[in-house]
Amino acid sequence: MCSKNEQVLNFMKNKKIKSYLKIIRQIEKVRAKNNKNWMDLYRLAFAAEPAKAVKIVKKILLKDQSITKLAQKLLK
Repeated sequence: MCSKNEQVLNFMKNKKIKSYLKIIRQIEKVRAKNNKNWMDLYRLAFAAEPAKAVKIVKKILLKDQSITKLAQKLLK
């Protein structure tokens, strides 16, 4: 059986995890809406100026790769 201190620590840990999960759900909702905005922008760009749109999307993807590499450093 857990001591009172262990129970308090477990409660605090669970509360913190629930807080993280709540924030993650909020981020997920915002990202879903923003992803739709990105897709609308892609459609508009490719319909209006396909050649320019390709160049811009390539630049975006390169920056995304840089962000991914930086994020991976946090996991080490």
